[in-house]
Amino acid sequence: MNGAEVLVDGYNRIQEEVHAVVEGLSPEDLNARVDPDANSVAWLVWHLTRVQDDHVADAAGLEQVWIGQGWSSRFDLPYAKRATGYGQSSRQVGRMRVASGDLLLDYYDAVHDQTVAFVRGLGEDDLDKVVDEGWSPPVTLGVRLVSVIGDDLQHVGQAAFVRGVLERR
Repeated sequence: MNGAEVLVDGYNRIQEEVHAVVEGLSPEDLNARVDPDANSVAWLVWHLTRVQDDHVADAAGLEQVWIGQGWSSRFDLPYAKRATGYGQSSRQVGRMRVASGDLLLDYYDAVHDQTVAFVRGLGEDDLDKVVDEGWSPPVTLGVRLVSVIGDDLQHVGQAAFVRGVLERR
């Protein structure tokens, strides 16, 4: 396997877990918070998808799926158009509402498709390209792509935990 193939495998694993955590949940369970300050499954999946969309599109020089394919209008959330959920207050998180898991999964799958298409086209030298000089050391494309995988896996794991708590009620 080359580096791009390893990264694609990582992103495919995220997709599997996102589907496993969302499929079969009612809108009530998707939007439920296990305590007043907890994140819902819907918010966690939306957030991890927004982070992937934002970070990969930026590194790839592509338009975000959220904006370019009209997902921000379809979700009609009470957030700024470019919001990713980063730094949101508990009150802002509580405003997240989705009508179905299909909306979350369709958006996730659109982001996944753009991500995988980009990553499959990368050569080994591409992963060493600096994409963010705002850090010390500067962030390479390879590091950014792995960072997104790590962040997404943490959030989908949190969503799976929330689902488990809801199912045991």
